[in-house]
Amino acid sequence: MTDEAEEIAVEDAAAVEAAVLEVESDLEALMAERDSYKDIAQRLQADFDNYRKRVATQLTDEVQRATGRVAEALLPVLDACEAAFVQHPAEVEPIFNSLLGELRKLGLEAMNLHEKPFDPALAEAVVHEAADDESGDGAEPIVTEVLRSGYTWNGRVLRAAVVKVKG
Repeated sequence: MTDEAEEIAVEDAAAVEAAVLEVESDLEALMAERDSYKDIAQRLQADFDNYRKRVATQLTDEVQRATGRVAEALLPVLDACEAAFVQHPAEVEPIFNSLLGELRKLGLEAMNLHEKPFDPALAEAVVHEAADDESGDGAEPIVTEVLRSGYTWNGRVLRAAVVKVKG
């Protein structure tokens, strides 16, 4: 090979090496940009997933609150049915049981406090009787009569019962 051919070959090799370095540099820049976009996409996906979960939770909570308001609004109707049931049990029982059954499906439960220890978180004592001599002064007050039913809704007191206590 001649000197001139060797010079051209060296120049070509240098040009090729420079082009390879430039392509490698461009490739690294593109990979960094790709990684940046991938990170942004992952963050947006996580933000959207969190948003979707938050909206679903808020919707569930709002439905629960609305259901509770409906159940609370129907308590006077339930009281009227209960009072009518005392007067005319045979005629009112199907209606009363149907209404109570539907409200149970929504999470409403009647509190059974009769002959149980008095709990001020569940009931309001409006009539007090003295304790029997045998039970002693230190005895815990007992609910002897429920004057107005109390209800819980999904585990929390919706309306406290009105009761008569002894002790």
